[in-house]
Amino acid sequence: MLPAENILELANGLKAKGESFAMATVVRTVAATAAKAGAKALIGTDGTISGGWIGGGCARAAVLRAAAACLADGQPRLLSVQPEDVLLAQGVRSGEAKEGVQFAKNACPSKGTMDIFIEPYLPRPHLAVYGASPVAVAVAELASRMGFRVTVAAPIAEHEKFTPVDHITEDFSLGNEQNQVAYIVVATQGVGDYAALTAAMNSGANYIAFVASHKKAATLKEKLALSGVSDNRLASLRAPAGIDLGAITPDEIAFSIVGELIKLRRRGHRDAVA
Repeated sequence: MLPAENILELANGLKAKGESFAMATVVRTVAATAAKAGAKALIGTDGTISGGWIGGGCARAAVLRAAAACLADGQPRLLSVQPEDVLLAQGVRSGEAKEGVQFAKNACPSKGTMDIFIEPYLPRPHLAVYGASPVAVAVAELASRMGFRVTVAAPIAEHEKFTPVDHITEDFSLGNEQNQVAYIVVATQGVGDYAALTAAMNSGANYIAFVASHKKAATLKEKLALSGVSDNRLASLRAPAGIDLGAITPDEIAFSIVGELIKLRRRGHRDAVA
């Protein structure tokens, strides 16, 4: 079993790589249990324990199920593994939740109880901002504050406009960053619009928004269609970008865009819970 400090080093290494995982920590034990309070384990998205130890088979299956649910909805859980007669005495059954605690049955002869806190660690959602317009600068700054990992693609001469972001480049293709980007906001506003949109359409991003009018977006969509971009991909382009708030200023437009990004991000968690 790895010491706690080694588990934390392993966790920091996974976070640095941008990998998702859950940390399970034993917070209380009653009677005989293999693991004691303070024991920790890291569970990956593949459902395996990558480090640490939280006991044998009596609790392992329940912890792995709870960890998978944590990684799916982004919410921590308190799991209590107890003998069936103890559960029934409290009026709960295995698989039920009560007052913020999820319960599971301990079928092992030890008949011990173990409470485990399981916390998900998810990488920051990755947003790429194309352009150096006032809207692009405002989106990059606000999204960084809202917990997004931000990559900016803009001409080198314009880099100084931006507050510090995670990565900045002049290449719309983003290089090694491309496959990690979930959201793209094209805010070139007349400076390389077509090149930026072409790169965005050829990326793997699920969300692509274009800061432009309906008319301008329609014109560029026609060009993109002629270049071979599929109708389904073009239909996913959001233009004008952001939630319709009647925004006028760059900061207001950025607020509407980042607001939509937050809505999409959190809706995924709520849908997973439902």
